[in-house]
Amino acid sequence: MNGTLLASTDETPARSSQEELLAQIVWLRQAVEGLKHEVAELRCEAGYWKSRHADALRRIEGLKQELEETRAENRKLKDRLFGKKSEKKSKDRSNHLDDPQDSPNKEQRKRGGQKGGSGHGRRDYSHLPAEEEFVEVPPDERVCPRCGKPFAEMSDTEDSEQVEIEIRIYRRKTRRKRHRSTCQCYACTRTVTAPCPAKLIRKSRLGTSLWAHILLDKFASHRPTARLLEELKQHGLDLAPGTVADGLRRLEPMFVPVYEALLKRNQASSLCQADETRWLVFVDQEGKIGHRWWLWVFLGEDTVVYRLDPTRSHDVPEQHFAADAACVLMVDRYSAYKAMSQVKSGTIKLAFCWSHVRRDFIEVGKGWPELKDWALKWLHRIRQLYHFNRQRLKHPAGSSEFRRYDDALREAMGSMQSQAVEELTDARVRAPCRKVLESLQVHWTGLTLFVDDRRIPMDNNASERKIRGPALGRKNYYGSGALWSGRLSAMMFSIFATLKHWKINPRRWLLWYLNDCAVSGGKAPPDIRPFLPWDLAPDQLASLRTADPWANPPNA
Repeated sequence: MNGTLLASTDETPARSSQEELLAQIVWLRQAVEGLKHEVAELRCEAGYWKSRHADALRRIEGLKQELEETRAENRKLKDRLFGKKSEKKSKDRSNHLDDPQDSPNKEQRKRGGQKGGSGHGRRDYSHLPAEEEFVEVPPDERVCPRCGKPFAEMSDTEDSEQVEIEIRIYRRKTRRKRHRSTCQCYACTRTVTAPCPAKLIRKSRLGTSLWAHILLDKFASHRPTARLLEELKQHGLDLAPGTVADGLRRLEPMFVPVYEALLKRNQASSLCQADETRWLVFVDQEGKIGHRWWLWVFLGEDTVVYRLDPTRSHDVPEQHFAADAACVLMVDRYSAYKAMSQVKSGTIKLAFCWSHVRRDFIEVGKGWPELKDWALKWLHRIRQLYHFNRQRLKHPAGSSEFRRYDDALREAMGSMQSQAVEELTDARVRAPCRKVLESLQVHWTGLTLFVDDRRIPMDNNASERKIRGPALGRKNYYGSGALWSGRLSAMMFSIFATLKHWKINPRRWLLWYLNDCAVSGGKAPPDIRPFLPWDLAPDQLASLRTADPWANPPNA
């Protein structure tokens, strides 16, 4: 029994150690399974956070790019707001991009006339009327200071002259003479009175010359009427603003026939330029929010026409030209011109402006300083195009000099297009550069029309200059307060710009035309053809170009 007990006692520890080992193995297996599950979860979490990290990096990269673009846009907007508004040549000729090719030691050119320059000579004022005055020598200087014997007066004088101005406002008082009959005839009129002088506006006390002055001051000098009335008050004439406003409203129908003739002439041009600017018209129109209208300008071959419209859509230029109009239209890259039906049908060809292309590269250079060198290279290419085109236009077509510069221009154009294509195929090209080059390629056909037609300019700067005056007026008197006022503005801008193109004295023409309106009873003359510049005889045109606005009107 003891042996049995002893035997069982020896086997029990061995069995318990095995059970413990098995329990440990089971526990370890469970722990391993748990760790495997935990590792799998951690791997999933690691993969998730890696993906989130990658998303965050991409987002950070996108934000960096967006921040860079925002900073570039901020630099461009600051330059537009505080930089120079003119694109005239500056010392670096690249709109302050600090072109390294320009010599830094070159002395900056001073404003005004330059030392050693030929100048323009003194202006000739001999056409102005002269009023002579004699200045006497003081009595105490007309005798000898020693003996007191008087000096003898000489026949010649020492002359000098000054230009003076005198604004004379006066009342033209008309006294109409009357006659009475001396006979006893039954049917004889007892008294007759001289006819009343023609008036531009019935019962108005303001004469034709004053209305011409008001129209010129507002629509040619772009000055608010309130400032003119304040100036006239200093000369003794106190006019009520309501009187002037009502008078302008009555004058508006008198210019409609002239404006329609300008429209018809302008629409027939084979080469045109167009541009547009905002214009405020303070009237409420159904379906339109706000008071922003648009003033469009169309430069024809010998006319300038402004059109006022509540929209900036393609309907305005599309309706300006006939449906079958065939011409070349020089414009910027505004999409409304491209949407014209005449452009889509091919009857009107769009020539695009190189100045706007140049601005694209300038904005890249100013917005992204690290891309300035790239922008300058393209600006040099564009400068070269302008140079070759100016040189070839100085010579008659077919001459050897013309052919030389024409070949150089065509070679430079081809090289520029090849360079643009090469850079667009490079994946490393930055997004701002790519955007500008893609726009260049899209508009390339319209940008090259000037090469084969020397009549076409390289830019639409002429139309932008024509829009500058109305833009100044918009800032001075805030557009138009009524629809009739807006129509009058467009008509007067058109008439004065066309007269300037023909080098006609606008005051002289306006006095002539308004006097005929007065003779016609305050209406437009029945036949306005004698007043149109292209229908004038050479002697009439020369008479209207004279500097004296008060000379006798030309014979119609």
